[in-house]
Amino acid sequence: QVQLVESGGGLVQPGGSLRLSCVASGTIVRFYAMGWYRQAPGKQRELVATRTIGGTTNYGDSMKGRVTIFRDSAENTVYLQMNSLKPEDTAVYYCNAQMVVGGTTSESDYWGQGTQVTVSS
Repeated sequence: QVQLVESGGGLVQPGGSLRLSCVASGTIVRFYAMGWYRQAPGKQRELVATRTIGGTTNYGDSMKGRVTIFRDSAENTVYLQMNSLKPEDTAVYYCNAQMVVGGTTSESDYWGQGTQVTVSS
């Protein structure tokens, strides 16, 4: 069984910073990419940032310039450093991984349960 477990969310004041973490566990054969998406109430899930195993990053427009994605390959962990947070960044942030897991031969999308980020004074 494969799991993605996020942590690091919480309440932060406008202008503050948070670092989210996502740890992948289980029988993982190969990663292709890991990343973060978010979903605010009443809105569609949107891209925040992704990073391929080769190191190529892609950032969504809403947080570009204020977030950095990086990965610790030894720990199967991806991080999202978020700075200059705004109230409109309030959302549930989901970790995503595209990977091949044991018992399969092709990559699939896996999602974590999400971590709440609330930006408010």
